Amino acid sequence: MSVSWIPADWDAPDGVVAGTTLRDSSLDALPLVGQPCWLKQVHGTDVVIAQAFEQPPAADAAVGRSTGDICVVRTADCLPVLISAGDGTEIAAAHAGWRGLAAGIVEATVSAMRHRPDELLVWLGPAISQAAFEVGGEVRAAFVEQAPEDAVFFVTNPRGRWQADLYGLAKRRLRSLGVVAISGGGFCTFTERVRFYSYRRNPDCGRMVSFVAMQGLEK
Repeated sequence: MSVSWIPADWDAPDGVVAGTTLRDSSLDALPLVGQPCWLKQVHGTDVVIAQAFEQPPAADAAVGRSTGDICVVRTADCLPVLISAGDGTEIAAAHAGWRGLAAGIVEATVSAMRHRPDELLVWLGPAISQAAFEVGGEVRAAFVEQAPEDAVFFVTNPRGRWQADLYGLAKRRLRSLGVVAISGGGFCTFTERVRFYSYRRNPDCGRMVSFVAMQGLEK
């Protein structure tokens, strides 16, 4: 494993490279070809087509379809969702905190792609784990009132609040759309202090950058 980033553990085709920068590293440490499509993330459901914007657009996902496209999201507890078409001709990155997940950012991103859901590969990057993610009843209600099956991803704690499973919530949505190739997960930005920033641990922290690029790394 690199000292500056975690490569996505998936079966993406040659020419597609993806992963997440580690704490105290940056995207500049990677010899990527092209310019990242930075976003002004607002916990919404807007998806843009990756391009060289003069100013980052207010959106929480980008889809790339051209050689040199680099889709990126910044996170520090929220869930980065990276996507590649199996043939390597389309990519996407989505910022999926609980608000975005409840609002439908996963569904919006998959819908914006030209490939069928069963033709997509997904990697879930570092996010806060269920054991560390305590939320109030209003968060649980935001999910369960629209999808009762989401109740399984919330566990009560001794304080009468809930531990929410972002990974589980995202996977259920992806599978319900027809995505079958899902990897990643198993990280915890809150407890893995050496590797990751965590907003819950320190609100003044930096952000990791999760990226998917349709061109690979420079040799």
